[in-house]
Amino acid sequence: MEDPAIYEVFRREKAGAPMVHAGTVTAAGPDLALIYARECFGRRGESHALWIVPRAALITLDDADILAPVLDRSYRSVEGYRMREKLKAAREHLPRTER
Repeated sequence: MEDPAIYEVFRREKAGAPMVHAGTVTAAGPDLALIYARECFGRRGESHALWIVPRAALITLDDADILAPVLDRSYRSVEGYRMREKLKAAREHLPRTER
């Protein structure tokens, strides 16, 4: 019998929805992990699909140098647009009857 391993469980709530992390199960093998995941995250019909992945198979990428954008693309971000201030300034330029 294998040593217990931790399996990460991802679930899809309904067709077309993204997969989200649901939790973990600890099992002695992938077949048992599948059964545990189904019992924990699918028995009440709350999941449309499950992914069960050994934690050891996941690759973590947390290097800030790699994750940082190479070019400044802040102009693509909504944060760059201050519509409230622009609307207020435009309204102040309108005659009193058009407000």
